[in-house]
Amino acid sequence: MTMLTPDATSKLLSVSGRSVTALFADWAERIPDKSFLVWAPFEGRAQTLSYAEFWALSGRVATGLAARGVTAGLRILLHMDNAPEFLLTWLASARLGAVAVTTNTRCVADEIDYFAAKSDAVGVVTQAAFAPLFTEIAKKHALFVVTDAGGDGRAFADAIAVNGAEPRSFPGPLDEFSIQFTSGTTSRPKGVVWTHANAVWGAWTTARNLGIRHDDVCQLVLPLFHTNAQIYSLLSTLWVGGTLVLQPRFSASHFWPAAVAHGSTWASLIPFCVKAALSQPIPADHRFRLWAPAVALPELVDGPLGIRTVGLWGMTETITPGIIADPERPSPFMCIGRPAPGYDIQVRDGDGKPLGLGGEGRLFVRGVPGVTLFKEYLDDPAATVASFDAEGWFDTGDRVRIAENGDMFFLDREKDMLKVGGENVAASEIEAVILATGLVNDVAVVGQRHAMLDEVPVAFVIASDAPDDLDEQLIAACREKLAAFKVIRAVHRVDDLPRSTLEKVAKNVLRDRLPEIRG
Repeated sequence: MTMLTPDATSKLLSVSGRSVTALFADWAERIPDKSFLVWAPFEGRAQTLSYAEFWALSGRVATGLAARGVTAGLRILLHMDNAPEFLLTWLASARLGAVAVTTNTRCVADEIDYFAAKSDAVGVVTQAAFAPLFTEIAKKHALFVVTDAGGDGRAFADAIAVNGAEPRSFPGPLDEFSIQFTSGTTSRPKGVVWTHANAVWGAWTTARNLGIRHDDVCQLVLPLFHTNAQIYSLLSTLWVGGTLVLQPRFSASHFWPAAVAHGSTWASLIPFCVKAALSQPIPADHRFRLWAPAVALPELVDGPLGIRTVGLWGMTETITPGIIADPERPSPFMCIGRPAPGYDIQVRDGDGKPLGLGGEGRLFVRGVPGVTLFKEYLDDPAATVASFDAEGWFDTGDRVRIAENGDMFFLDREKDMLKVGGENVAASEIEAVILATGLVNDVAVVGQRHAMLDEVPVAFVIASDAPDDLDEQLIAACREKLAAFKVIRAVHRVDDLPRSTLEKVAKNVLRDRLPEIRG
């Protein structure tokens, strides 16, 4: 898929000769004593590793993996929650030129078996809590490492390391670096293959576009197996030689204490995390200057807290955000920004015609496969080819709106769009109206099957201290702000919403709860 046009050649040259391991080695030499990782567990004392210490530990882990047969080009499953051991294994794999296949820890045994077989993994590194998922895999692979993840990494390195020199690997920029599996809906998940050039491009451009600095402290609370944590937080921090504060997962009650204790200055979040964090007492002495929660939230965060919120859009296939706001300029509510440098962005209508200002439609992105876009879908050339058109535009499956001034707003995944009596309806548009009332803590709008209209919008809401006439007020707000076919037909109050990866609402679960409306 990689065509070396002049633009492609230029992009490849911008990252050639650079690698994740070279970046880390350089910082370990230049600033050996600076804190790279602060592990901030929910219980017990935080533990800090300098650049030099982390580099040395990852080298020891690399010798252990090499002694167990891991060499350049081979793939290993890395199945862990957030912990220093995850990062050590991930970096050790890169040092060997091996390929880390990072898998979602919410997956079940059948999915794990599929990931292992599809990636042709030569082994597994996991933590004790997940070992039962790998019963069959453990019988087939000599490399099966189980650790009690959650220490500072020293015990893990001691357990796996062997004496001897670490093998040196010099992978090319378009060689495989890592693989992540996208969420499957109607078919099995596809493996998204990243190259070493992808990783360097992601590190460089994310740091540049977000304005991350050498003295910044990033608080990482999203799962490390996902693009958001790996590129937006981890690799951008590595690019500038910053400090990473790693927590086991997002916890509203543990978020602020860790931020204050370790001087966090920025975080990549999702709206769910923002809302939960704002429900806690907000310390006056926090040092946050920037949050990147996918959408701008000026009235909720920028104004009240003085923390700039930056909207952005990206996916595993685009490595880093293909659309992003300027962190130095305020954005309107729910804005995701504008096309990022290095990417071509196009919005098309249902007939495939490109749209301009004021248009809304399906989002396409163009870049350089293997550098600014993913290399390919793992062992699936048909799916790779089908995802691009003849001119090299990648079909994202997302719908966006371009405002009259050029700002862009996310609507929905194409598969999550509602079809109400022949009209396309974006659930996110209705959700924004409901959230703006201030009457609910969270909301998810889904389509309920309807015998005459195909489907109609209904809302599931979490609302504490809600008025008795909440349903009527929300429906009235929709009637005031939206066309009649977009008005919700019912409100369902719930204590929580089902979640999937990155705390996204599992709307399919909500839809399955609803019977069809007849007549």
